Amino acid sequence: MLRDYAAQVTQPALGDSARYDEMVAPDGSLRPPWKGLAEVAVGLTDADLRRVQGEIGRFLSDDGVTYAPAGRGHGRWRLDPIPLVIDAAAWAPVEIGLAQRAELLNAILVDLYGDQRLLSEGILPAPLVFGHSGYTRVVARPEAIDPRPLVLAATDLGRDADGTWRVIGDRAQAPSGIGYAMENRRVISRVMPELYREAGLHRMEPYFWALRSALIQSAQGDLADPRVVVLSPGSQSETAYDQAFVASALGFPLVEGSDLVVRDGWVYLRAPGRLERVDVILRRVDAAWSDPLELRGDSQLGVAGLVEAVRRGRVRVVNGLGAGVLENPGLLPYLPAACEALLGEPLRLASVPTWWCGEPDGLDQVLDRIDELAVTEIDDRSDLTGLSTDELRARVLAAPYRFVGQEPLQLSQSPTWSGGVTRPVPVTLRTFTLRYGSAYRPLVGGMASGWLDATTPTSKDVWVLKASAGDADQGLSGVLPMTSTRSVPMTVPRVLEDMFWFGRYAERVEDLLRLVLAAHTLAEDFRTRPRSTGGASLAVLMDAVHRLAGGSPYGPDGLDDDFRSLLLDGGRVGSVAYGLDGLRDVLRGVRDQLSPDTWRAFGTTDRAIEALEGNRHSHQVAESAGRMLSGILSLQGVTASMIRDPGWHAIGLGRSLERALQVCHLLAETTIERRGIDVDREVLNAVLVSTESAVTHRRRYRGYVRPAGVLDLLLMDPENPRSIAFSLTAAREHLAGLPGSTGSSRPERLLADLLDELAAADVAELVTIGGVGRPNLVRFLAAFQGTLERVTDAVAEVHFASGPPPRPLGSLGLSLVSEAGS
Repeated sequence: MLRDYAAQVTQPALGDSARYDEMVAPDGSLRPPWKGLAEVAVGLTDADLRRVQGEIGRFLSDDGVTYAPAGRGHGRWRLDPIPLVIDAAAWAPVEIGLAQRAELLNAILVDLYGDQRLLSEGILPAPLVFGHSGYTRVVARPEAIDPRPLVLAATDLGRDADGTWRVIGDRAQAPSGIGYAMENRRVISRVMPELYREAGLHRMEPYFWALRSALIQSAQGDLADPRVVVLSPGSQSETAYDQAFVASALGFPLVEGSDLVVRDGWVYLRAPGRLERVDVILRRVDAAWSDPLELRGDSQLGVAGLVEAVRRGRVRVVNGLGAGVLENPGLLPYLPAACEALLGEPLRLASVPTWWCGEPDGLDQVLDRIDELAVTEIDDRSDLTGLSTDELRARVLAAPYRFVGQEPLQLSQSPTWSGGVTRPVPVTLRTFTLRYGSAYRPLVGGMASGWLDATTPTSKDVWVLKASAGDADQGLSGVLPMTSTRSVPMTVPRVLEDMFWFGRYAERVEDLLRLVLAAHTLAEDFRTRPRSTGGASLAVLMDAVHRLAGGSPYGPDGLDDDFRSLLLDGGRVGSVAYGLDGLRDVLRGVRDQLSPDTWRAFGTTDRAIEALEGNRHSHQVAESAGRMLSGILSLQGVTASMIRDPGWHAIGLGRSLERALQVCHLLAETTIERRGIDVDREVLNAVLVSTESAVTHRRRYRGYVRPAGVLDLLLMDPENPRSIAFSLTAAREHLAGLPGSTGSSRPERLLADLLDELAAADVAELVTIGGVGRPNLVRFLAAFQGTLERVTDAVAEVHFASGPPPRPLGSLGLSLVSEAGS
């Protein structure tokens, strides 16, 4: 593979000779960092890469790694098996330049929100700064300036044709990607262990320890045990996985704006029955959306009053709320002068040549070369790619200060495995720099992106080799001391609600899969004999399935299509796919609370779904449904290892209540009518199979299947984990473990009533025949099911409600005016 790639990039007809190649020198030899790996790497064949690529996909799926580009839903993360390799000598100047750049950006932030020397001396043009949406005026107060507003920065780099690294842009508002970088390393180290061990590169774990220490040290004052949280826009965020990974790796709670509240200038985390003070917020919400009171009034992502808490110095926001101004590409041409003025030294990392149109010279340069340059708004608010030259020129002339022109960088290329072949693609590098102690420390490594086309990147692990095997990983021989005080973890109401629905969705999917498997077994034997005993039994079971997952659009002759729809159609409310989507959504919101093994269940179900989509044979329905069931059952093993905190109890409560509801639904569809002895027996056998109670019933009743025995086992038996009695007893225990349960709350009273009603029920009366049905059983199940649903509503009201949902201040203001007027 390496020889073929080297031949490809050194032949002018095949390669791009204008680009710097990260692996192969112009003479066709391997570059120094790859020479050390040659003994292992030279053995990589196309077959090896195909195997590795398949394993990468499986590991990423098992870890639940997703990315949601703007305007699209969550999709799989792409990772190339071939890393970007850099040796220690080549990395050293980059590391120095990144540390200097972070120090400079921090100094610029302090100046722009403080003394504003850069503006008064004309080093930075005022329209460039104040015309950028990232400049947050409400925090521009010299008396309240944070001397360390920049804790973590990201810088995007690319090599030019000469192999020189140039800065493409800076990310300071809410830098993302460090979690993806760590996941890339974990996966690549597993799929290519020999190459990984041979490389001798810097491990990334110490950097996360340093990040955790830096955030704790960021707290205002001398606190023994400061509380740090990670503020997320929510599970639908573009980089939701990255946010959750960082929160989990650092051991800090992942929260949303609705989980926080400001009282008397302090920020608190809503805990059931109390408020807990928050000292540091690692922000992943853009500043404009962080406070609907003083910033965007239509935001539902932020915390009302957060700006005032920051001004008072009562909470530390990382990075500072005004850091977004540093992402202004118009600053790039002025950074050399700013570096001389603020740091007294030349800028070490040059940027991509950039011209700001707010100055006459810059405007002339851009207009003269408008067809050659990449023209963008300083806020990057709109897509200009579809404009003609005349339209673009008119747009720039209408507001020159809003535009910059950048010279396209002839990016270096790196080998990427795509479509079964290895080919060169342009590559960029995202780096990260942390203020650790009194200095800025760049991550030795980062996350690279290989661009398959203008809009399709694939990530690459970045290997920075050690100069000596004895070098400390990340250059960190020790981490600053952190508190050893044991903190008390809290579970906010939103998380409890997601955990509750985790239990409900998992149980719902499991029960439907078992019912589908039981129905499919009958269908294989009796689909062509509708008038037989088995055919009539099949019709009863399919009615039960359709009660849970909606009617079939395929008719009685479309059983295979119906089964496939039940498993695959996410748009069919109540289907397995619909339940899996709901389960995945709630788990994204609590990813930081759960073991990574949780996502292996979805890896199993996803592969079962792929197999079913690629195979139209009827037997594949049962095969895929069985594998999906195995994946869902594995979640019980994951939750069994959880600490017995309120989150665990919420999962157990959701599962127990949902199981009781599902049994009620199933019995209501299958046992309330008489259909003949043989049909009833076949149906009841299928009910026992679908509730995993067939073996117990055979041992207890010696194979005599009668309605009374089935009802006794599934309604009353306190020792059968599938019975309603067992489920409600478990639900009562889990409910008692939730904060806010007093023993006399509404959900506890309703559960106690249900258990009393169940204890007083007489199976003999329930199975009494009246006409063609069992009217006593009909009334009992209908009333029982109604009360169960009231229990779930009461649980939500008592344990999950955390105040009214956020509303735009505009509509709130109108309602207040109306109330005042009345």
